[in-house]
Amino acid sequence: MHDNAPDDRYDLLVVGSANADLVIGVERRPAPGETVLGSDLAVHPGGKGANQSLAAARLGARTALLARVGDDDHGRLLLETQRAAGVDTDGVLVGGAPTGVALITVDPSGDNSIVVSPGANGRLTPEDVRAAAPLLAAARVISVQLEIPLDTVAETVRGRGPDTRLVLNPSPPAPLPEEVLAACDPLVVNEHEARYILGDGAGESPHDWAPALLALGPRSVVITLGAAGALVADSRTESLDHLVSPKVEALDTTGAGDAFTAALAWRLGRGDGLREAAAFAVRVGAAAVTARGAQESFPTLEEVDAL
Repeated sequence: MHDNAPDDRYDLLVVGSANADLVIGVERRPAPGETVLGSDLAVHPGGKGANQSLAAARLGARTALLARVGDDDHGRLLLETQRAAGVDTDGVLVGGAPTGVALITVDPSGDNSIVVSPGANGRLTPEDVRAAAPLLAAARVISVQLEIPLDTVAETVRGRGPDTRLVLNPSPPAPLPEEVLAACDPLVVNEHEARYILGDGAGESPHDWAPALLALGPRSVVITLGAAGALVADSRTESLDHLVSPKVEALDTTGAGDAFTAALAWRLGRGDGLREAAAFAVRVGAAAVTARGAQESFPTLEEVDAL
């Protein structure tokens, strides 16, 4: 595997999900018991984990993915697209269940309805994480999301190296154990996820949410605000920064949050400060919304610099 020589470390290890997104356009979504005709089926590689590893690799990061896919066509599609982007897929396990699938219907206004079958993502176990110990040890930064079992996320937190930074995007949101929250540096949330974690007393302003989230134990917090940019709060500096997004014509926001988190995690692994890394990530997220699709829309470094 990899020793810990500085030149041989991964900028980013993503431990997370890999899905096939099955997309059908419809004039309107069917009512119960009703059948509607839709467009041709489009199959795209997706899943928050695979999105993040591919987004980071496209920017130039040395990236690895720890995930589980089925021994099926969807699994092969996901492996091929990761490898084509330059992601190290040695940590991608095959078998145990069909590849995870998201069934997505999209209406003419762009609204979508999604049903996710986790499939093999639900079979990525704490044992799989322990078996990948050399991979965890070789990572400067590990990024996790919640499309895999929470106990697997917790095992990733416990198994990381002493100088490995953890970035968590709690999506889809779920109650987080204290040990996981305490490891987050940063916890990356959108407005919906922030409200979920804080509950009823959240207040209306993201400027209130950031210190409230920090009080729950993470070392730092980043709240993504879509076109309004992002808020960055750091317990070490006790600072709260609002980073403004470049003005862009948004075509499709799918996957933009994953591109943001991947860019942030990569720059932290390179040694950037949190504010600097988040400022770069805001530009990556803005570039990602200017093209259709999730992984297809993820920008190269040149495209980000051109913004």
